[in-house]
Amino acid sequence: IKGDSNCGLVIDGRTLQFILEDHDSSTTFYKLAMSSTSCVCTRFSPSQKRRLVDEVRKRGSSITLAIGDGANDVPMILGAHVGIGLRGKEGSQAVQASDIAISQFAFLVPLLLCHGRRAYRRVASPS
Repeated sequence: IKGDSNCGLVIDGRTLQFILEDHDSSTTFYKLAMSSTSCVCTRFSPSQKRRLVDEVRKRGSSITLAIGDGANDVPMILGAHVGIGLRGKEGSQAVQASDIAISQFAFLVPLLLCHGRRAYRRVASPS
């Protein structure tokens, strides 16, 4: 976990299931995920997505953001501090459950880097 911070993590739902059953494994996984530059999660069930968001919220002071495009992403979107719904072919459930809706992934970068920074500064600065 220590050393090179320029690493990524790839995990699937079945592996996560085993990790979350043991407290020590869960703690180690959290530390590894938080020290990674990026984390790719594949084949997660809706409840696993929500549990992952809940674990990050419970263990640290990080602000969580969830992005989803279908009904299977709704629990994750609702569990995060900020939920972004992507309007697409899978229906509108994610958009209806989200705080912010976008119609293309291309709109995500300006949303986070420009509007997100401004909103965070407004909320974080004492008035």
